[in-house]
Amino acid sequence: MARKKKEKVEPQSVLYYFYTQERWDNWIKTLEEMSFDYDEDSEEMPEGLQSLNNFTEDINVSVLKIIKLFLLGNYSGDAARQKVEEVEEIVMGPLPESDLADIISGVQMRFLVLFAACKEVIIGGVTGEVKDLVKYGRTLGDDQAEEALKTAATIGALVIQGGSCCGKYLRGDLDDPTLFDDWLIEVDEMGNALKTLKNFEEQFGEGI
Repeated sequence: MARKKKEKVEPQSVLYYFYTQERWDNWIKTLEEMSFDYDEDSEEMPEGLQSLNNFTEDINVSVLKIIKLFLLGNYSGDAARQKVEEVEEIVMGPLPESDLADIISGVQMRFLVLFAACKEVIIGGVTGEVKDLVKYGRTLGDDQAEEALKTAATIGALVIQGGSCCGKYLRGDLDDPTLFDDWLIEVDEMGNALKTLKNFEEQFGEGI
């Protein structure tokens, strides 16, 4: 008698938290206590900006872990999308009632492309050449935000799936970046985060 093939059992979300509201709230509290003003006598980045970089990197890595596990076959498309949307709901939540509101608003705008790109990967079928997409995206003004986001998300999806981007496209004059440029910078950060997950094989429920 043939042995019945063992079905893969998806992990319970209660055992594996990719990102939590508490984690977000702790970051916000920390940032609110820091200074974002430059010291004219120092070449170092303000402590607030240093912590903000760590904050955004933490979000990138947390979300991309979900996609990595999806690509490894540990999550179905529906499960992966649900988990991405759980983090999205936290990140895109109400702004803090403090001077940090404008900064967090910028963070939320930046991460629109992260969540859009991840959903494109889950849906599948993303095609295109990064070089051509960047060239097209640079023709789009801020009044074409929807198309710019769609283009940047396609680039992001290609990068998640192994494409090369985006440092060489960010060289030059970016003193007055468009929305597309801002999203391209985030795609580059996504690429950097993916490098830290190159050998990602965490067991569910551990290390979180």
